[in-house]
Amino acid sequence: METVLITGGTGLVGKQLSRHLNEHGYNVIILTRKLPGKGTHPQLSYALWDVAKKQVDVAALQKADHIIHLAGAGVMDKKWTDAFKKEIISSRADSAALLIDALKKNKHKVKTFTSASAIGYYGEDEPAKIPFEETAPADSAFLGEVCRLWEASVEPVKEQGIRLVKIRIGIVLSRDGGALKEFITPLKFGLATVLGSGRQVMSWIHLDDLCALFLFTLQNETMHGAYNGVASYPVTNKTLVATMAKKRNGNLYVRVPVPAFVLKLMMGGRSIEILKSATVSSKKTEASGFKFHYADIDAAMENLFP
Repeated sequence: METVLITGGTGLVGKQLSRHLNEHGYNVIILTRKLPGKGTHPQLSYALWDVAKKQVDVAALQKADHIIHLAGAGVMDKKWTDAFKKEIISSRADSAALLIDALKKNKHKVKTFTSASAIGYYGEDEPAKIPFEETAPADSAFLGEVCRLWEASVEPVKEQGIRLVKIRIGIVLSRDGGALKEFITPLKFGLATVLGSGRQVMSWIHLDDLCALFLFTLQNETMHGAYNGVASYPVTNKTLVATMAKKRNGNLYVRVPVPAFVLKLMMGGRSIEILKSATVSSKKTEASGFKFHYADIDAAMENLFP
């Protein structure tokens, strides 16, 4: 039975991923700054780390066969002040540096290091909307730079002969949180909120497929480098909202546009990412042999709102 060490394991993706790995026979150790009460699963445990103090539980690290690095401040959690922008970058790069330094200084058996990244790596769609593939350059805007630095921070792990995989995650769809939560709340009142023009393309992935993809990276030794964690068929904001509204409310909803200028007033610089159209390709991911359970938005919404 192999062991997976996870950073960022208490977030939306981390919690579901831990359950998914346990169900597939893996032991999971979650690195955390504060130990919780006893876990509810015999194959789930916790170990301490503190990135600011450059401390990590070496014994936990030495038990790991694989590492999945999810840690990082939520980019939409706060206003993008200069201080928070620095935190967004440091929470990713500094935590990766701590792990890699600990691996250098201690004996271990880690075979695979899988790091989260994001499709914020890419810029705005060109008029032709040719899907972004993994060979595209990083965007020069803030999130593009965050993702570039994020991915660069984990590259040194390859110097130790550890296989490195980076998953550029799209908009994660789950009823437990993430992007859908912002749409579900107004739907309780029969309001389907369309953001801006609604024509911007959203490259998304169902949370269960994302967890399956992370597991797949551990098991498929041919995978190296960056892969887009997005479903096969991106959709416009308008289509996503309408499909969700119909699945959840039937015909009992009213479409309500939220103008771009309102989003800009409310969110400042963060609104750029909400209004940006980014059509991202899953071609390389599917060529690796990975198969999506929810490749299109209808299948995803059917599962989320049965």
